[in-house]
Amino acid sequence: MARDQLLLALLCLAASSLSAQAAGTDGRKMVGVYELKMGDFSVKVTNWGARLMSLVLPDSKGNLADVVLGKDTIAEYVNDTSYFGPITGRVAQRISRGRFVLDGKVYHLYRNDGRNTLHGGGRGFHKVVWTVKEFVPDCDSPYITFYYRSFDGEQGFPGNLDAYVTYRLSSPYTLGVHMNATALDKPTPVNLLQHVYWNLAGHGSGDVLGHTLRLFASRYTVLDGELLPSSGRVAPVAGTPLDFRTPTAIGARIRQVMGGKVVGYDANYVIDGEPVSMRPVAQVRDGASGRAVELWANQATMQFYTGNWLNNTKGKDGEVYNQYAGFTLETMGYVDAVNHPEFPSQTLLPGQDYKHDMVFKFSF
Repeated sequence: MARDQLLLALLCLAASSLSAQAAGTDGRKMVGVYELKMGDFSVKVTNWGARLMSLVLPDSKGNLADVVLGKDTIAEYVNDTSYFGPITGRVAQRISRGRFVLDGKVYHLYRNDGRNTLHGGGRGFHKVVWTVKEFVPDCDSPYITFYYRSFDGEQGFPGNLDAYVTYRLSSPYTLGVHMNATALDKPTPVNLLQHVYWNLAGHGSGDVLGHTLRLFASRYTVLDGELLPSSGRVAPVAGTPLDFRTPTAIGARIRQVMGGKVVGYDANYVIDGEPVSMRPVAQVRDGASGRAVELWANQATMQFYTGNWLNNTKGKDGEVYNQYAGFTLETMGYVDAVNHPEFPSQTLLPGQDYKHDMVFKFSF
C-alpha cells in the first residue's frame, strides 16, 4: 500500500490532469499525455500503461464525440481497476492458479484475480511507466512508439523482455495499434492485449446494447465460471447466444449469457482464418450516430467483453459508467495457453520476436 501511495504521488506531480502537454519525448520516463491528430480525427495516449485515453471522430451529421471510455486524470488511472485503455501483459487474460511449467521449471506468478493471475499480475504492463521512443505528430501518418523493458522475475515471469507499442493514425479515419516484443535471455510466454472500451455513440451516452455486432468467428473457447478454458475445448457458436456471424444487436441475447459470475458477454472467440495473417475480426455499428468500426488483426482469438462489472464508475467529463456502457474487442492468443499444450504455444525463445497488429477502420 505504501508503494502504491508513493507511486501515486510521483505520478500526480508528473501529470496532474489530462490537459498536460507531451513530455519526455527524448526517452525520459516522465508521465505525459500525447495527441495524434488528422483533421477532425484525433487520439490521446499516455505512457502510463501505454494507454489509449480518447478517440474523437465525427458522426453522420458532423458532430464530434469521444468514443473511448476513460478517466479525467492520471491519478485516477493509477487506481483504475477496470483496465480503461491500457496494454496488458506480459501475458494477458487469466493464467490458472497463477502458475505454469516451462522447460521443467514451475513458475509462480503474482495472483490478482482470486487464485488466478489476470492481465500480467497486480503490476502488469498496465501499471508501469513506458518510455517514449518516438513521437511524430506532424506527418502524413502521425504516430507514437512506447518502449518498456520487463525485467527477469517481474510478476514471476522469466527472462528480460523488450516490448514496444506504436499507435498510428492514417487516412481515412484509421487507427493502427502495433505491439512487438523480443525475449532477450530466457524462454518466456508473451501475449499482449489492448484493453480499450468503445461506445460509438460517445463515451457518456449510456449502454451499447443497441450497437449491432458482427464477428468473423464460427467457434469459441469454452470458459468455466472463472473464465478459464479448463476443459481445453473449442466449440461452434452456431445455436448459441455467442453467435454474431450475422449483424446482431449486442443486447439481443445478452440476458442468456453469463460472463463468469455476472450477466453479459466475457467470451473468447476463435477468429476465422490463419492467425499469422491480417484478417477481419469484427464490425460494430451504432445506428443513431452512424458511426461504425471494423477491426482487422493477426491474432488467434478475441475476447469480447461488455463492461459487465461497471457500476456507478466515475468516468471522464463528469460522466458515470454503468453496466454495458462500453465493449472491448481484445485480440490475442488463446487464454491460459501456458497451461494447455493443445493450444498454440506463446513461448518466445531468446532472440525471437512477438508481433501483434490491430487496425481499427472507422466510418460514419
